[in-house]
Amino acid sequence: MPFTQLEKPDGPIVLERSPTAPEQVHLFDDESIWALNAALAARRPLLVRGEPGVGKTQLAQAAAVLLNRPLVSFVVDSQTEPRDLLWRFDAVQRLAEAQVLSAVTQHMDQMRERLAIGNFVRPGPVWWALDWTSAKAQAARLHGPEPARPAIWSPGDGCVLLIDEIDKAESDVPNGLLQSLGAAQFRPDGFEVPVKAAGEPALVVITTNEERALPDAFVRRCLVLFIALPDDKADLTELLIQRAQAHFPQASDELLRGAAEVLIEDRQAALDRQQTPVPGQAEYLDLVRAVTEIAPDDIARQKAVLDRVRRFVLDKSAGARQ
Repeated sequence: MPFTQLEKPDGPIVLERSPTAPEQVHLFDDESIWALNAALAARRPLLVRGEPGVGKTQLAQAAAVLLNRPLVSFVVDSQTEPRDLLWRFDAVQRLAEAQVLSAVTQHMDQMRERLAIGNFVRPGPVWWALDWTSAKAQAARLHGPEPARPAIWSPGDGCVLLIDEIDKAESDVPNGLLQSLGAAQFRPDGFEVPVKAAGEPALVVITTNEERALPDAFVRRCLVLFIALPDDKADLTELLIQRAQAHFPQASDELLRGAAEVLIEDRQAALDRQQTPVPGQAEYLDLVRAVTEIAPDDIARQKAVLDRVRRFVLDKSAGARQ
């Protein structure tokens, strides 16, 4: 079956957000479209590398919109274990069930059947990515939710799997992830039959902020997309303005250019001092958002507001202005 090839959209992709979160808009470039299509064609995970705030997570979210697929996401932390990506055992629910059963029945065979390990296994993101139908059925056994999905979509169409910030985990997590994806199957505890891939393969996007080196074997089995801000000041200024125009179409060119200039100034100062975090695209958008909210229709006042609030948005290192 030929893969669904992505075409670069003419304009920005507006992403869903919660009522309390700022707007989410993604602009695709040619490089990202080619990388996504290569990953779809090769059926390999796409490892997206780059500093925080350059749009790595948004890339997966926007790809799900373009493909009309559900997004299944998992944010890795230092406590994540390989099994967490596949399935989780709900020990709390099993204990509660055992306490209820012990009070209402004395039939041991019935209790064993109700308390079987497989009845308390919750599907993880890889399970949904491999076989949405069986994951949905297993989630229903535990009265768990189904991830949000497009109105017109079927499980055979595949999904987008986002594994975010994989560099926060120990090396056995990325290695375990590729093992299960490479085999296209795994067997949860309490199951006699393994979970196997069904339908269109998922587009797997994995992000890293480079906080920890990833195993070479893992990187070799991924396609890699580097998202980096330009080193040239003029190129960086134009890139930032282009991104801001997608988010804030009513903002003046004077504000966008002025915000870009102070971002580049503070960014270079942080790099020179070897201070982290280094302000980047995310901070630039926050700065423009703050100014346009405080002085939405007063272009003359926006310059003063920009100068007043820039330090709160851009200076995040202790003693940066000492």
